[in-house]
Formats: sequence, C-alpha cells, structure tokens
Amino acid sequence: MMHNHPSGDPTPSQADISMTLQVQEAGQVLGITLHDHLIIGKSREVSFRADGYL
Repeated sequence: MMHNHPSGDPTPSQADISMTLQVQEAGQVLGITLHDHLIIGKSREVSFRADGYL
C-alpha cells in the first residue's frame, strides 16, 4: 500500500495507522499479506514495516 501526504510531511497520522491495521486484519481473513505501507513526502518517505508499525 502507499499514499502521499501533500503537506510534504510523511509522518503517519493516527488515522493512517488505524486504517493500515484494519487493512492488515482484513487481508489476513482473505489470506493476503500486507507487506508494507509507504507514505511519500516531499523529501523522504516512511515505511510502516521499517518503522515498526507492521
């Protein structure tokens, strides 16, 4: 999964984290693995996997 933050700051919001966990849980029910969620900012990106959210 991935999306961008038009503000340029890729720090995950609480809504980003909550939605990602909901998608991960739904995927598990269907046998689908969520490998990562990337948020793209102006000069950097955030990986939920690398930052410990997944």
